[in-house]
Amino acid sequence: MSTATTLLPIRVPSVGESITSGVLGSWKKKNGDAVSSGEALFEIETDKVTSEVFAEADGTIEILVPEGTEVKVGQTVGNLHPGKAPTRKSTPPETPKREKAEVAPLPKTPARETQPTPSPVLIHSEADAAVVSPSSRSDRETRKKMSPIRRKIADRLVSAQQTAAILTTFNEADLSNLIALRTEVQPTFQAQHGVKLGFMSFFLQAAVHALKTVPALNARIEGDEIVTQHYFDIGVAVGTDKGLVVPVLRDCDQLDLAGLEKALAAVATRAREGKLSLPDLMGGVFTISNGGVYGSVLSTPILNPPQSAILGLHAIQQRPVAIGDQVEIRPMMNLALSYDHRLIDGKEAVTFLIAIKKFVENPALALLNLNPTS
Repeated sequence: MSTATTLLPIRVPSVGESITSGVLGSWKKKNGDAVSSGEALFEIETDKVTSEVFAEADGTIEILVPEGTEVKVGQTVGNLHPGKAPTRKSTPPETPKREKAEVAPLPKTPARETQPTPSPVLIHSEADAAVVSPSSRSDRETRKKMSPIRRKIADRLVSAQQTAAILTTFNEADLSNLIALRTEVQPTFQAQHGVKLGFMSFFLQAAVHALKTVPALNARIEGDEIVTQHYFDIGVAVGTDKGLVVPVLRDCDQLDLAGLEKALAAVATRAREGKLSLPDLMGGVFTISNGGVYGSVLSTPILNPPQSAILGLHAIQQRPVAIGDQVEIRPMMNLALSYDHRLIDGKEAVTFLIAIKKFVENPALALLNLNPTS
């Protein structure tokens, strides 16, 4: 039997109903490598998720399409030669090499004095005297296409700004009690549940409480109708090396702190490994974005359509605050709530943010499943 008849084509799989194309993000193997059944072959990046494609059998990989190429669902990007392949030195897929531009000195002729020439760019070489013309600046810049995920993020952000009346209101929270409680119960919590107790689980519970307190924020505009949601699927923004994604935690009102921490750990791991699926990203009613992990002190987060509000958390800072008649240094966090003013009035937004503030300033209530009343 000829080799051609035994080839197994490696095709781009379908990763969702509305997705017809993507970018071949990276090959996990080199041309000629031996692979085992179930081993990851390449990543496909779409405008929503990044997915891995796995080998259907043992064999040797033949790469036909290089990384960074836009491909269609069903397209053949490589072949798998079935059977155990002999161990040999792998060869990388062939890619054209870019020749380095030669830098030639400008001619010393009278024409230089009489004819206009572009201003040279001086650079420091070993001789400290090289002159580079503008046409050779390609070594000073790098160009690449935006990834589908980056393009989708850009489109959604612009769309949110153009279609909603976004307004942001601010407050601050004293996290003294939350930090003290977390420090006290951390060893026991981690031993019993196998995960660390973080701050986000408290803010998720606070968000559930605030959404119940102000139902207008748990709604969306759909055409000329207001759709009020009676469930609490909350998105948590997670930064990855390919962009920001917002996996959704389902039924947060039915999870305790341990359940929330486990759910957070699971989606954060899948996000950073590029293993989120479309269902992980769909159906959220509200979003929390924590820019504080990067050091942000204050921001105005942009809505995650079709949601009507998003809560921005920021870095905890030691600041002087008035406690009664005394000034004390307290760990303070700025809170920012951006919302769609077409649907939510200022009073509702402020009430919501105060509900968040009271909840995290009284964190023992979260352990007792109680709501703050004052």
